[in-house]
Amino acid sequence: KIEKAKPIKCGTFGATSLQQRYLATGDFGGNLNIWNLEAPEIPVYSVKGHKEIINSIDGVGGLGIGEGAPEIVTGSRDGTVKVWDPRQKDTPVANMEPMQGESKRDCWTVAFGNAYNQEERVVCAGYDNGDIKLFDLKTMSLRWETNIKNGVCSVEFDRKDINMNKLVATSLEGKFHVFDMRTQHPTKGFASVSEKAQKSTIWQVRHLPQNRDIFMTSGGAGSLHLWKYEYPAQRSKKDSEGAEMGVAGSVSLLQNVTLSTQPISSLDWSPDKKGLCVCGAFDQTVRVLIVTKLNKV
Repeated sequence: KIEKAKPIKCGTFGATSLQQRYLATGDFGGNLNIWNLEAPEIPVYSVKGHKEIINSIDGVGGLGIGEGAPEIVTGSRDGTVKVWDPRQKDTPVANMEPMQGESKRDCWTVAFGNAYNQEERVVCAGYDNGDIKLFDLKTMSLRWETNIKNGVCSVEFDRKDINMNKLVATSLEGKFHVFDMRTQHPTKGFASVSEKAQKSTIWQVRHLPQNRDIFMTSGGAGSLHLWKYEYPAQRSKKDSEGAEMGVAGSVSLLQNVTLSTQPISSLDWSPDKKGLCVCGAFDQTVRVLIVTKLNKV
């Protein structure tokens, strides 16, 4: 148990090896800190990353699964998304901020993806106005953007360390969207399917590490929903002008359970034991669950 002066909003082990177990945290003061949990008095890396609260953080490259640098991405209320390499002091390696004259939007969620070799990597960010933006870190450009008309609470690729395959985005209004990221059409972008899961906010989405087509969403009504994505017969087709466009699949509900009267705001699966998961809720309770029969779906 470690206590710090500034309240901590988010954390990840994603940019560190299992041997190191360094925890990267974003706090209410806009600071990014990396802690060695064996000696947590002083952070091993510290930077005033943002002008306002860091809402979301993700790490990649350090887990032995991804390729490339052990980077950390932070998204903040100040409207910027920044990528950090802990080997470089003080300045981010990438900074995605609103254009001159553009109003800044509160960034609620960030996620890495497409890290299948040393060069390729993308960051997906979701904002309070429903914007989803995909930044390509190889070309340092905005690769794609869309709007789902409602605040984006959580985004996650089904795997960080493969060619982009699927992306799930959840929203304030109880809807989630699954984008097929394999085929990007020049004007229409990525094909997607949306599902109205419940009446309340979907706070989180997490894919099952052992099966990327199964994912869990956690809701404002204290419930967990387990979903399965079914691919279409063909994942892409040619449009009238001969350009490839994606074809969205379908989503089916496998199981759901209500655990709390309060929102379930955080969720994670065990990478080792299939079906073991943990969630935290506003009722100040951490619950550990096991989901059985996952081999049969």
